[in-house]
Amino acid sequence: MCRARPRHGFTLIELLTVIAIIAILAGLLFPVFMTARGKAREITCVSNLRQIGLAIRMYAQDYDELYPWAVDATDKYTPEIWFGFPEFQAQIPFMPMIHEALQPYVRSKELFRCPADTGYDTEDFNGMPLDARPTSYLKFGTSYNYRTEIAFRRMGEANMDRPSEINVMFDASGRWHGGLIFDQMRYNVLHGDGHTKNLNRMQVLMLWDNPL
Repeated sequence: MCRARPRHGFTLIELLTVIAIIAILAGLLFPVFMTARGKAREITCVSNLRQIGLAIRMYAQDYDELYPWAVDATDKYTPEIWFGFPEFQAQIPFMPMIHEALQPYVRSKELFRCPADTGYDTEDFNGMPLDARPTSYLKFGTSYNYRTEIAFRRMGEANMDRPSEINVMFDASGRWHGGLIFDQMRYNVLHGDGHTKNLNRMQVLMLWDNPL
């Protein structure tokens, strides 16, 4: 009669070795996964802005080639930033939000949601406290800001000096695609001629300096 061979399980050292290998692999792959996920979100945001740009052009066709007479959350909820321009500030209470103005021209309101949107509590460019948590989209209906000055001045692509150098819409926070440090922040930007691009903070600041 043959005796069955005894089974041998893993020794403690072997188990610890396997666990260590898994931990090392996870440590190597996690940053790659996070980078890939961040890039995918960035691409989606750029695509959303490009489609919003098409909606803006359709709006312009219906309104004498003018871009939307609308505001974003920054101007709607902190109108005091326009204290030096009382003629502009007086219009804000009567203006729709940008996503509301464009609603008839988009297939889904999800276009206004950036998947990287994690909210913020301070507006990036003027430092005004603005609570957009848990996300800007859930709080205000859009993840993107609009250059409201375009609306105040009743402008469209045709009467911009250099539309390819004008920021029309952009991510509400550069923290979503970069980091907490200003120099690391990046923004997806829709320009006056309809093209979109991912830019660093300095490049976006330069766009703000370009005259309409």
